[in-house]
Amino acid sequence: MNEILSRRIVVKVGTSTLTYENGKLNINRIEQLCKVLSDLQNMGKQIILVSSGAIGVGFGKLNMPERPKETRYKQAVAAVGQCELMFMYDKFFGEYNHTVAQILLTRNVLLNEHLRQNAYNTFSTLLEMGVIPIVNENDTVAIDELVGNNFGDNDNLSAIVADLVDADLLAILTDIDGLYDSDPRVNKDAKHIDVVTYIDDNIRQMAGGTGSNRGTGGMITKVTAAAVANEAGINCCVMNGNDPHKLRDLIVDKKQVGTLFLAGN
Repeated sequence: MNEILSRRIVVKVGTSTLTYENGKLNINRIEQLCKVLSDLQNMGKQIILVSSGAIGVGFGKLNMPERPKETRYKQAVAAVGQCELMFMYDKFFGEYNHTVAQILLTRNVLLNEHLRQNAYNTFSTLLEMGVIPIVNENDTVAIDELVGNNFGDNDNLSAIVADLVDADLLAILTDIDGLYDSDPRVNKDAKHIDVVTYIDDNIRQMAGGTGSNRGTGGMITKVTAAAVANEAGINCCVMNGNDPHKLRDLIVDKKQVGTLFLAGN
């Protein structure tokens, strides 16, 4: 694997990684993720976590039979789920002596020069203080995202945040091992793509398809986010989040993990 400078790292984790099919939290996986990120922070890395899952966790906590479709219910469920998510992150990171901060963003914050600078100042100060920022779209007020036309998804948000904070690496954790030349859930002979040096229409075509029933994204949103990151000069790795320890393999041991989208080519 190419040598990657990775001191400031944005990690995006999706709903399918954080929860079970019924929407309930996968507590063991969240605990392992917090443990690995805490260890990386102890090494001197600066970690920003972009976390999906507010709606998924919310409908699980409320024992709803399925993800809500009406916008006002999505907003309400997101409010419940965001509270639960932050409670869990605060608990698990706190066990490893790390403090977290919640940052909820809307599109206008990152499009407005003055507000964008304020957001950058907040991130920079938190990182300087050794705090781990945890970022999500503000689903309770940013209804455009809920109907599919704001950030579009937290994959895209994670790339925008990586650009904002001048990250060295964006790691997107999902429920498959990266990019394949066809859907591995359908084609058992699908070939895994280890490294992408340039994102073109062929790569985008490989990424076609949707994600799990708990999230809003699919591989195409990961590739789109990788393109945004690469354009900003940031390497991006799309990888399976089932074993958070693979983040250490990627960042510390420089092993081949997932699909690496290289910037600057």
